Amino acid sequence: MTTRRAFLQAMGKAGGYGAVFLSMQAMGLLATRAMAATRPVELPPGSGRGKSVVILGAGIAGLVAALELGEAGYSVTVLEARGRVGGRVWSIRGGDRIEQIGREDQRCAFDNGLYFNAGAARLPTAHTMILGYARRFDVPLEVMVNVNRSARLDFGGREVTERQAVNDTKGRFAELIAKALDQGALDTEMTPADRAALRHYLADWGALDPKGVYRGSDRSGFSDNPGGYANPGVPMDPLTLEQIITDGFWGGGLTFEETFDQQAPMFQPVGGMDRIAYAIYARVKDNVRLDTPVTAVRQTGRGVRVLLADGGAVTADYCLCTLPAPMVRKLDLPLSPAKKAALANTVYMAAAKVAWEAPRFWEEQGIYGGLAFTDAPSQLIWYPSGGWNSPRGILIGAYAAGRLGNATTFSTMAHAQRLQMSREVIERMHPGKSALLAKGVTVAWNETPWSGGIAAMWKPEQRATDYAELCRPEGRIFFAGEHLSYIGAWQEGAALSAHEAMALLQARVAGDRLTEKPPA
Repeated sequence: MTTRRAFLQAMGKAGGYGAVFLSMQAMGLLATRAMAATRPVELPPGSGRGKSVVILGAGIAGLVAALELGEAGYSVTVLEARGRVGGRVWSIRGGDRIEQIGREDQRCAFDNGLYFNAGAARLPTAHTMILGYARRFDVPLEVMVNVNRSARLDFGGREVTERQAVNDTKGRFAELIAKALDQGALDTEMTPADRAALRHYLADWGALDPKGVYRGSDRSGFSDNPGGYANPGVPMDPLTLEQIITDGFWGGGLTFEETFDQQAPMFQPVGGMDRIAYAIYARVKDNVRLDTPVTAVRQTGRGVRVLLADGGAVTADYCLCTLPAPMVRKLDLPLSPAKKAALANTVYMAAAKVAWEAPRFWEEQGIYGGLAFTDAPSQLIWYPSGGWNSPRGILIGAYAAGRLGNATTFSTMAHAQRLQMSREVIERMHPGKSALLAKGVTVAWNETPWSGGIAAMWKPEQRATDYAELCRPEGRIFFAGEHLSYIGAWQEGAALSAHEAMALLQARVAGDRLTEKPPA
């Protein structure tokens, strides 16, 4: 009778790792995992004993993989080109040097205890894996105020509070629907009782008067706030529907919080977003080599050989590459034409930020955290969500990112231009306060060494082609990173992608062991 081992050994000789992997799944020896699943892999203790992995990159994906593979018994070496860990999780503090390709270096001069999250800056409650690592390693969290109705919108040359834009938009839209009800436009869709109930709800939702007309509401705020004794306050003049549509107030901040991964509550690590990365690093630092750029990877019959920029080399049984696609393109790798084409088709999002140190004048104006939006290329102002009422804070005066053209426009500006645009937007929203801004620094991720952009921008049709190809191992080389997840631009995506890669790696190890000749 043919044993399972003998059968799988024969499959390995005939079809290689892929055949062994699929055969083991079919025989129930390996759990089938959907690509880019949202659950972690648990590597059996000791399952990696006797095997070695070299990991390229000490961002979140690389650190998570180093931690989990090491705990499973693998011998792990992490090679990181930068002098720090975290990758696009980068918290800048006083004394730090900011290097940008083709620009003069900046030296951050923030006061002690202040920091600027140049990359990742918030944690949604839906991102349970990265929050789990924070919990596991006792990284304290605090609420990050992602939305603030007191923050302002700067669109079409008009300045209004988000409070007014949200509630006047609701009022105008509720009025339109109420008119449709009153004119019988929905008769065929609703019973009289349904119409009456909806009419009552619209009046409450949009603050309509008994005739179904929106005449403004105290929900939108006051030009003169209510006070004591005989001061009832002066309500804001309501925006017209034309102003809402023409100036664009129904976009930006009004729909921002409805995005799945931007919904309250949001969190941030106390003291900087890099606290989670460094908490993981503390457990694996003996296996991490910083300031160690890689130039090439060679596959041998029984392993990999990673060539370093300093002329050295690192050998291992397997390689896990967690570098962003633009950096992978620059390496000398033995990749298939399909893989090279997929890498060439991977486009990264431009993104840039500006940060200032200033006395916390925004809090004197009742703004505690949250984002203010503008139609200028700088896109927004981000108010700090910690250190309430302390003397000074870090104000993110711009964060331009995304598929929109103004993100690229802002990212390619000279440093002085970015700082000036940020200062002008802040002055419009906080007249007379821009003079208080000091120690400005700016980061563009398309200019940050070893990055190539902030995140991959996958078109839906690419998921079945280029994306799927980049998820596949190439011999003994495996791949992970935020770009190989459906949660792009987030630490959660990077961590989950690392777990997917480890599942494939573990399957490969199991297959290799089945096909290895037993010791004599």
